[in-house]
Amino acid sequence: MIGRGNAELCLQVKGEAKQNGIGERIPSWRNEAVLTGWLDLSSGDSSYAVYDAKIQESTHVFVCGYTDLGGVAAEECRAVIDGSRYDVVLVDDPLGMHRQLEIYLKYTGGQDA
Repeated sequence: MIGRGNAELCLQVKGEAKQNGIGERIPSWRNEAVLTGWLDLSSGDSSYAVYDAKIQESTHVFVCGYTDLGGVAAEECRAVIDGSRYDVVLVDDPLGMHRQLEIYLKYTGGQDA
C-alpha cells in the first residue's frame, strides 16, 4: 500500500442488546479493530454497469492493508470514520491473496457514533 492512508476506520461489532428507559432494545457496540487506509466515494449513476447487488448499494469503499478479522460477519458490523457512521455491506479479501481488504460501506450518518 502506498502511503499511510487518508482515514482511520473503527470497526465495531454488535454486542448484546440492552433496554432503554422505555423498554426498547438498543444494540450495544464493541470496538473490534482500528484500520488505517483509504476512503473513497463509490456510488454514482451509471446505467451501463451491472454490479452485484451488495456492491451496488454501497456508497463508499475503504481500502487498507490486510488484517485478519477472524471471520467477523459484515451483517453484524458497522464502521465509524471521523465521527460518521457507515453500515458494513461487504468485507472482501480480493482473490484471497491476503494483501489488502476492501470494505464496502453504506453511509448512514453521524449520530450515535
